[in-house]
Amino acid sequence: MKPMPLQLRKDQERRLLAGHCWIYSNEVDTAATPLKDLAPGQAVEVRSDHDRWIGHGYVNPHSLICARLVSRDHARPLSPALWVARLHNALALRERLYRRPFYRLVFGESDGLPGLIVDRYGDLLCVQLTTAGMERVRGEILAALEQVLRPSTILLRNDTPMRELEGLTQGVEAVLGDPADDLILTEQEIDFQVAPRSGQKTGWFFDQAENRARLARFGVGARVLDVCCYTGAWGLRAAALGADEVTCVDSSLNALERVAANAERNHLGERVHPVQGDAFEVLRGLRDDGRLFDTVILDPPAFIKRRKDEKEGLQAYARLNRLGIELLAPGGLLVTSSCSFHMDRDTFLRTVGQAGRRAGRFLQLLETGQQGPDHPVHPAIPETAYLKTLFLRVLPGI
Repeated sequence: MKPMPLQLRKDQERRLLAGHCWIYSNEVDTAATPLKDLAPGQAVEVRSDHDRWIGHGYVNPHSLICARLVSRDHARPLSPALWVARLHNALALRERLYRRPFYRLVFGESDGLPGLIVDRYGDLLCVQLTTAGMERVRGEILAALEQVLRPSTILLRNDTPMRELEGLTQGVEAVLGDPADDLILTEQEIDFQVAPRSGQKTGWFFDQAENRARLARFGVGARVLDVCCYTGAWGLRAAALGADEVTCVDSSLNALERVAANAERNHLGERVHPVQGDAFEVLRGLRDDGRLFDTVILDPPAFIKRRKDEKEGLQAYARLNRLGIELLAPGGLLVTSSCSFHMDRDTFLRTVGQAGRRAGRFLQLLETGQQGPDHPVHPAIPETAYLKTLFLRVLPGI
């Protein structure tokens, strides 16, 4: 069946022609294309107001982002063959980059598969379908994954709030095999037990792997503080690099139990000390106790999830970084991250700089990082460049 046309308003194709793939509801000519007549996830052909063909995509009339372009080739509509081809392209990149099959296999728009996230843990695939368009072709996507990867297990981690914006239900479901909630992942020769079924996101944060590897060049010193540590990826890396004492802070008792187990697994238990509590409260307590560290690592969840959260989120980043800076010994290393794509790199750097001045410290930016290459950035879609990690040296105010 030929896809329905989705006609844009005048001059609304420019961003799409430049490479973006999102179409907002106010960009659609609803007189020519009544959105209410289209079903969530339905395939469409996107056309300009003067009937220029733009591409194949899918629609969701109930979402602010009411359509997404998937193919700009007239001869390649949405189909099982297209999913297989895109997955082969994604796999080719990761196999070029990684010796072990542990990485983000599909990163949505950047891999030409908007609405699809796939993390790979060997023979286990954790899959998120975040849009109505991908949900509608769920069976085709799963079949394509089986054809290309031959996994033993596929776990749907459709418990992300992003699905609510698309009018979709949330849940976790095994669709192939019977995945256990623990497996061993190796990063920088450190073994970690991760929880693909119940852990945050899909159980691991592959996006920071390259930045964690960078710690080696700077030296971490004897005392390290890892804040919002989750299962200890940063902290155990610091311990493996020679830190004598690593304090790992998180609000989740379950996460900290995994920190302790991972530390013991790698014979680092005597040097790693989990601390449960709110990050801000724990940092204030350490400051009041006069504690100082050679390295402070701040890797919080996104404080700015929506544009309207920007003011409050900026204040949270400022408070967290000021507290972290106040806990650093002279010459100490601050590693601080933001995964809020609503805050760009320059704004984040400026916010951290202001936090340093308020703490009476002088900051030297040594290096900046972003998400690893298994989370490639789409040059025309700034939203795909979400992770900012700054490596800074902290000195007394000059």
